[in-house]
Amino acid sequence: MADEIVFYHNPRSRAQIVHWMLEEAGAPYRIVPIDLEKGESKTPAFLALNPMGKLPTIVHRGVVVTETAAIIAYIADTFPAAGMAPPPGDARRGTYYRWLFFGAGCVEPALLDRMLNRPPVERKSAVGWGSYDDVVATLEKALEPGPWLLGDMFSAADVYVGAEIRWAMMFGAPNLKGRKVFDDYVARLSARPAAQRTAAG
Repeated sequence: MADEIVFYHNPRSRAQIVHWMLEEAGAPYRIVPIDLEKGESKTPAFLALNPMGKLPTIVHRGVVVTETAAIIAYIADTFPAAGMAPPPGDARRGTYYRWLFFGAGCVEPALLDRMLNRPPVERKSAVGWGSYDDVVATLEKALEPGPWLLGDMFSAADVYVGAEIRWAMMFGAPNLKGRKVFDDYVARLSARPAAQRTAAG
């Protein structure tokens, strides 16, 4: 299929987020399984696509796209009929970018700091995410109006940030599970058919 996305995937990686996004967008894709334990992400053939040797990675129309947020934004823009991003010129476009890249620039490093018990940075201003507590408080404020980060519009930003929150709650990150705003958000995300299809395999 000419428009098919070649999707390099392992379910125990960030590629799972892209899998969910592909399902939400209704994009045509073909999975190329990558066995991380066998070192398949470090083969010369794969490193030629992604020198970092990491997932997710996609190839579409001969173009390689890596980095989770970039792939998600690319899919949203390439398949606009799915309505996963406000169109250019829409006032919500800036808010969409804000939260999509907040997921990459703040949520992920803050979560990893906390989950890996990294010592806090002495000057919070030295790192883009400040602190884990800053990130959680910001997310809570963003989600309080609900139901989604863009209000009534579910978007690719919810796929990315929502997947990060779901992962964090599953692995016991503090100050998330048991707080109504996060519990309700994750319940709404988990009820989406595309999320259920992805979880099923």
